[in-house]
Amino acid sequence: MKTLHCQLLLCCWLVAMRAPVSIPLEPGAPLPKADLVLQDCTGREITLNKARMDNGLLVMFSGNTCPYIERNQLRTQEICKYALSNNIGVVLVNSNTTGADEKAILEAMKTYATGQQYNWYYVADKKAELADAFEANHMPECYLFNQQAKLVYKGAIDDNPGNADAVKMRHLNIAISEMLAGKAVKISSTPALGCNIKRF
Repeated sequence: MKTLHCQLLLCCWLVAMRAPVSIPLEPGAPLPKADLVLQDCTGREITLNKARMDNGLLVMFSGNTCPYIERNQLRTQEICKYALSNNIGVVLVNSNTTGADEKAILEAMKTYATGQQYNWYYVADKKAELADAFEANHMPECYLFNQQAKLVYKGAIDDNPGNADAVKMRHLNIAISEMLAGKAVKISSTPALGCNIKRF
């Protein structure tokens, strides 16, 4: 009996040793799934590495519908334009695509992106691979990476996702400005409040 118990413990230990180590996505973490091929709503295939520009990359989990997406439409446009104008690549990610008709999803995304005048990538996240790698759970939820593709900020666009008129701290805007100035981002993580990213 004792021998069997030891064998079971040994087996569990070997499985644990072979299991991939999960690295929490905290400030300083490298860009995950950087070379995963993603399909943009226009039909182009990209990777996060290719989308990254000289001053970094902004990845935002978003979607076409839900109250929080609607309340943040203007703020999304403004911050993405600000990032692009400062040579920071922008990728919006729709992770609520699992189990749906891929062609129909991309068409709906394209229609939405055109209506919102997106001038940046908007990609479908098959099987929520990016959402899982980023540990993202809400829309909108933002991740800012610097020139070295290291995470410097994650969280909300600002301190009041539900009410633009009540915003006091523009967290993402401040983080971008501090990063561009070569400073450490003072507030590097904030809670993200929004619609849930679904895992089917």
